[in-house]
Amino acid sequence: MAPEAAFQSLDSNEKGLSTAEATQRLQQYGENALHEKEIPLWHRLLSYFWGPIPWMIEVAAVLSAINDDWKSFFVIFAMLLINGGIGFWEEKGAADALKALKNQLALKARALRDGQWQEIDAGTLVPGDVIRVRLGDVLPADVKLFSGDYLAVDQSALTGESLPVNKKPGAVAYSGTIAKQGEMLALVYATGSKTLFGRTASLVQKAAPVSHFQKAVLGIGNFLIILALVLSTILIVVELVRGLPFLELLAFILVVVVASIPVAMPAVLSVTMALGALALSRMKAIVSRLTSIEEMAGVDILCSDKTGTLTQNKITLGDTVLFQAKEEQEVIVAAALASRAEDADAIDLAVLAGLQDKAKQLQGFQQDKFIPFDPVSKRTEGQIQGPDGKHFRTSKGAPQVLMDMAKLDGDARSKAEKAVEDFAAKGFRTLGVTRSDDDGASWQFLGILSLFDPPRVDSKDTIIEAQQHGIEVKMVTGDHQAIASEIAGQLHLGTHILTVDERLSKYAETGQLADGLGAEIEKADGFAQVFPEHKYAIVKVLQQRGHIVAMTGDGVNDAPALKQADVGIAVSGATDAARAAAALILTAPGLNVIVKAVEEARRIFERMMSYTVYRIAMTLDILFFVVITMLIFNSYPLTAIMVVLLSLLDDIPIMSIAWDRTAVQENPVHWEMTRVLSLASMMGLLALGGTLMLYLLGRFAFQLPNWELQTLMFLQLIAGGHLMLFLTRTRGPFWKPPYPAPILLLAILGTQIVGIAIVAFGWLMPAIPWVAIGLVWAYNIVWMLVADFAKLAIHRAMDHRQGHQLRFLNTLNRSLHPMIAEIEAGDAALRRQVQGLLHAKKDQEK
Repeated sequence: MAPEAAFQSLDSNEKGLSTAEATQRLQQYGENALHEKEIPLWHRLLSYFWGPIPWMIEVAAVLSAINDDWKSFFVIFAMLLINGGIGFWEEKGAADALKALKNQLALKARALRDGQWQEIDAGTLVPGDVIRVRLGDVLPADVKLFSGDYLAVDQSALTGESLPVNKKPGAVAYSGTIAKQGEMLALVYATGSKTLFGRTASLVQKAAPVSHFQKAVLGIGNFLIILALVLSTILIVVELVRGLPFLELLAFILVVVVASIPVAMPAVLSVTMALGALALSRMKAIVSRLTSIEEMAGVDILCSDKTGTLTQNKITLGDTVLFQAKEEQEVIVAAALASRAEDADAIDLAVLAGLQDKAKQLQGFQQDKFIPFDPVSKRTEGQIQGPDGKHFRTSKGAPQVLMDMAKLDGDARSKAEKAVEDFAAKGFRTLGVTRSDDDGASWQFLGILSLFDPPRVDSKDTIIEAQQHGIEVKMVTGDHQAIASEIAGQLHLGTHILTVDERLSKYAETGQLADGLGAEIEKADGFAQVFPEHKYAIVKVLQQRGHIVAMTGDGVNDAPALKQADVGIAVSGATDAARAAAALILTAPGLNVIVKAVEEARRIFERMMSYTVYRIAMTLDILFFVVITMLIFNSYPLTAIMVVLLSLLDDIPIMSIAWDRTAVQENPVHWEMTRVLSLASMMGLLALGGTLMLYLLGRFAFQLPNWELQTLMFLQLIAGGHLMLFLTRTRGPFWKPPYPAPILLLAILGTQIVGIAIVAFGWLMPAIPWVAIGLVWAYNIVWMLVADFAKLAIHRAMDHRQGHQLRFLNTLNRSLHPMIAEIEAGDAALRRQVQGLLHAKKDQEK
């Protein structure tokens, strides 16, 4: 269908729709969004009562009823309802939080409404709307292109084509594809599920990936479940031989297994992640993939864009060097005619602001056509009709590109190159300006404009803060090396700036890394004259050398690097394509947001580590205590009701870990399985030892009757278990900052008060005297001090072990470097072997 016929069929025209028409069509066609099939709330609630763990609780309740133990039946049934209710409520809260974050990531579109260009939510687009599509946009709907030269579109996500497809007026472009080059006007003809992308997406459901940390924690959870089942099987066999009633024993064992396994683990992980993502969103950093929080906590190199991240992105004009222009304003007017104010481009706005009398100087000029900037041509162009009716062209862009266009050579070329060098040495960027009066056949080089983008006020302090957190910041910029070096020096980054050469370009194309290039990239403080494909190569080389890399970017061509990086960061004002590829999307300018995001990610990581250690230790304590005492003394150390209450009272403080205050580690954090298992095992065995010792004292020294001993041990597991949470939440002494969050403190104190009330007043179990309660608490406080010193000793031992390994590797490093110097000009194969040893050293350091 021709564009004219398309307009007619949609009852629209090239001036777009009015707001009233758009509102009416929105009601008719619905939102421009893919509506996910939501699971009804009642269905999600019932799912918490269906599955292996709920089945075990339900069977235990039924067996209690069969055994006429109605008190246990009602308590177990209450446990089932409370566990399901807590899990449902927490998952609903996490889902609502993620939905709110998703809304913040909604695409925008530039639509012609009421005769004016407006930025609107892409979800409100309707058939008949006229939109502008330009470099970096993710197309928000299926459109008919009708005005402009061309649009290069990456539609590989839909068709599998590896190369962008050039579109001309009259062609269609599909929702979800990415504009790689060019700019065109388009008519929206299909939205939402009616688009090609919508029809395709309805056939596929995406699954969220599981992070390394989640895999490790879930693996530990599965191990604890298997351990509980194995020990329970042994116990059942032994007790059946001894003659215990099978149904009574089975009901008790099922309850013990349920209390021992990490029922709340999925909820704790999802809630901790979701709350962390909400905290980051309040810092103007939106997490698009929750699993990236783990990588963010371990980032040790941040490759940061210069413009808008390290600098203010408030560009102002400086001095002008004249060539074929007679005066400075002539150069600025020509540059202004190759600009477009409505695009709100920082350079265009700076040029227009440099006009002495904008209305007067641009009066009578008509911009017939505008060719926007793209990374390949590195310039913009305006096709102009002057006040005298004559047509000409102006262009502004990279000075080297425009020098070649104007065929500048000899002294003029030398003068221009020297001007660029001199400005760069002062930290100024430069812009060449040309004019053509013969339709682009030949160009006049009018002059060079200087542009200054001052560093952000907070950049230097933020970089120092990042370095103190163990993050090495490397500047990545397309500017000249002298500019990069000047700005880097001002920002405490170091001035060893590596200019990108053909070696990196070759690696980007072929994947073959030149000898020594990896070490150069690793040692560099920054990179200059970088093209987007080089960003990807830099990230890959650093990753190959064992680093966890964060990379910032804003353009469509930055998307591959953002995708490749462990944490891709789309900076404020990034294109839709960059935002889609990134794991972290900034809505405020500056590096400070990134550092704060890394700090919050490390806090989230510490909360999850705290939960893991606590969960393993508590399982070891409860499970082994029950099994050991029953095997040795052939009596129940706890009743089924007590075990159920233990599980219920344990869930509340565990859930509140997601809100806890934690210390921010000075260095990047990683999953340290050896440390976690050593600490958790030690804490669990200490707790088990304390529990068994109190049981033996009560049984033999004080000769307590079994009913009173059971109540005493219930209080011991409540008090000792929850006090242990104070120990596992921090690596330092528990009495030093960071102090527990009020919600965690209240949860622990609240459950302790409930536990004391149960044993003191004899709710659901025989009561014990207040003196016994006081003695149990005093016993646990002494144990808590002993366990904390043991925890500190474990951490010191682990830190000492790591320090010893680093010292050994540093000695190895010193002994290897002379070898490298000797063979520098020798055998390349031997050199690679030695460098391989150095790479292994760095891996071992990590």
